[in-house]
Amino acid sequence: MTQCASRRKSTPNRAILGAFASARGTRWVATIAGLIGFVLSVATPLLPVVQTTAMLDWPQRGQLGSVTAPLISLTPVDFTATVPCDVVRAMPPAGGVVLGTAPKQGKDANLQALFVVVSAQRVDVTDRNVVILSVPREQVTSPQCQRIEVTSTHAGTFANFVGLKDPSGAPLRSGFPDPNLRPQIVGVFTDLTGPAPPGLAVSATIDTRFSTRPTTLKLLAIIGAIVATVVALIALWRLDQLDGRGSIAQLLLRPFRPASSPGGMRRLIPASWRTFTLTDAVVIFGFLLWHVIGANSSDDGYILGMARVADHAGYMSNYFRWFGSPEDPFGWYYNLLALMTHVSDASLWMRLPDLAAGLVCWLLLSREVLPRLGPAVEASKPAYWAAAMVLLTAWMPFNNGLRPEGIIALGSLVTYVLIERSMRYSRLTPAALAVVTAAFTLGVQPTGLIAVAALVAGGRPMLRILVRRHRLVGTLPLVSPMLAAGTVILTVVFADQTLSTVLEATRVRAKIGPSQAWYTENLRYYYLILPTVDGSLSRRFGFLITALCLFTAVFIMLRRKRIPSVARGPAWRLMGVIFGTMFFLMFTPTKWVHHFGLFAAVGAAMAALTTVLVSPSVLRWSRNRMAFLAALFFLLALCWATTNGWWYVSSYGVPFNSAMPKIDGITVSTIFFALFAIAAGYAAWLHFAPRGAGEGRLIRALTTAPVPIVAGFMAAVFVASMVAGIVRQYPTYSNGWSNVRAFVGGCGLADDVLVEPDTNAGFMKPLDGDSGSWGPLGPLGGVNPVGFTPNGVQ
Repeated sequence: MTQCASRRKSTPNRAILGAFASARGTRWVATIAGLIGFVLSVATPLLPVVQTTAMLDWPQRGQLGSVTAPLISLTPVDFTATVPCDVVRAMPPAGGVVLGTAPKQGKDANLQALFVVVSAQRVDVTDRNVVILSVPREQVTSPQCQRIEVTSTHAGTFANFVGLKDPSGAPLRSGFPDPNLRPQIVGVFTDLTGPAPPGLAVSATIDTRFSTRPTTLKLLAIIGAIVATVVALIALWRLDQLDGRGSIAQLLLRPFRPASSPGGMRRLIPASWRTFTLTDAVVIFGFLLWHVIGANSSDDGYILGMARVADHAGYMSNYFRWFGSPEDPFGWYYNLLALMTHVSDASLWMRLPDLAAGLVCWLLLSREVLPRLGPAVEASKPAYWAAAMVLLTAWMPFNNGLRPEGIIALGSLVTYVLIERSMRYSRLTPAALAVVTAAFTLGVQPTGLIAVAALVAGGRPMLRILVRRHRLVGTLPLVSPMLAAGTVILTVVFADQTLSTVLEATRVRAKIGPSQAWYTENLRYYYLILPTVDGSLSRRFGFLITALCLFTAVFIMLRRKRIPSVARGPAWRLMGVIFGTMFFLMFTPTKWVHHFGLFAAVGAAMAALTTVLVSPSVLRWSRNRMAFLAALFFLLALCWATTNGWWYVSSYGVPFNSAMPKIDGITVSTIFFALFAIAAGYAAWLHFAPRGAGEGRLIRALTTAPVPIVAGFMAAVFVASMVAGIVRQYPTYSNGWSNVRAFVGGCGLADDVLVEPDTNAGFMKPLDGDSGSWGPLGPLGGVNPVGFTPNGVQ
């Protein structure tokens, strides 16, 4: 009987080994397609592109006159100007501007632009407040002078009066070999009028180094890399199926489908995804309401401007800070926004990606992540409410605009879910998809390293899966698709750019800044504590509640090696994602507070886990639960010790948007600090009291699930702040009211701003009358003025 049972048990293993042995073709496909996808993806940055060149030529249409042509890059690649001496001879005695790259009367024009100016005595060529060459006018008007030539390139800026000699008999030429003397150009401006004389010319090569498009070879390589990667992933999926446990789709859906569920749609959609709870309704309503009335993010204005001009510029140009250098290698999300502007640039439309990302984050949290943390979390309603409220409060101040932190939060959560799927079923296809997701999340912005942190947190278990499977099918069939999956992002990043242009764009950004060193990471937390909009009430809470839950969970799980019904592996990996992200953020070049928005999803999962860990079923001693409640009160006191500020117009009408919130002259922060002192004192008393003390109904109610209560209170405060702003501003402009009006054809701020169509119309006429009808200060001085003059206050 024993031998018979043993033989029956080994039969499936032999079948699996046979299936792997017969899958030689699939292994070759996975290996070759993966290597092709990897090689083509890596080669994409090195393949050539077609550069679009542009020139500025003047005069135009044979007529003299000023031409406005501001350059985003400010300076050209090179500049040449030729002025016949006959033009100088024809100038009036007082002289004038022959040509200039900015209006002569403009602010700092001499400091930035190049001019050829004729005065009564001299002809001057100046560039950026430097006299390149100055010659007496009578020499220039002499018959020997033929023309004036001016060149400005990376080699320097030079002027040459052709036909004239210096005292030594050499050609009259001067200049400076300084590449930084290239003038800024906002056009060509002149005092000359009439037909253009022969020989007068200005030519500037516009800096279009980033205006490129892929060559046919590069386009074929991109298509080949994407197709090969897809084929390699399909082959890897086929290899995963050979273990006899069904298809990957069946494995992914099996834990969520009842055994008796019928076919069709019920087999396609997991069981937990077909439920709808009150928590779901509240979260969805909260996201939709905030999408309409909520505050926007800090950089929406310039991001929208970049998206709107991308088609005209030929690439995603960051004109706001970096002189038109591209956003690559971190810019594919902005290209999505550029596509959306073809439909509309209305706020409600442009912010839909963040809304969709928030809703998907909640669905993944409630259907995938929380059940993975263990039966105790899955069965806990307070844990779900904690995740819901923390997700909302962390999302509201950071991820309701055009900034990419919401997309990064979603990408990190998807990466974590796929890694957990890979570990649960010992399959490599979810791991490969996690690599793709992490790569594209990193391609959004450097803070996408949070997805890389998720990969690192699950690296060891994935490596064990790889080692087990390589004994059956070999190493290359498993590694090659992974390599292709991790590098396919290069086909998107370098679709119309090359490695040299991306390195140049990176150099420009690092040179101009901000580009802070890794050891200045403390600045991010310093900004968070300042009483400014960056350190406002809403921005503090989302991150601080995540940090409190994180360190609480670490302490409890280190103290108690095993907690019933809590999955230690997924819990520790979740904490590893947050710790890893905090570490990787050190190496991002900017230290802004709005980057904390990427913690919204993983912070919500951590809040759910901590809610279970501090519940009476785990922390049986009321002292410990009261200590955690005291920590929450201290966190609230710290959060309220600042303004209730929101970015820009989102603050209009919001109570306490520039001062600490108060109730009857007492700051709310003081009230919460007093509650902290009471809770901490009571926890200290419980430390010395018998273990059974402090288990009354009130104390148990306060300490059973404080996280969802506190987070729900803060979410209500945020919504109430925006509603109060709308009511107080009505009927004038407010951000929320503008979005409400958009549903009936409103046009945002344009509905409330009045602009004169003709600023020259409507001037008051001067006062007429004889000199006796006004005082000694004239018609503008009035009669017997007190404290005022025609020029203002006396």
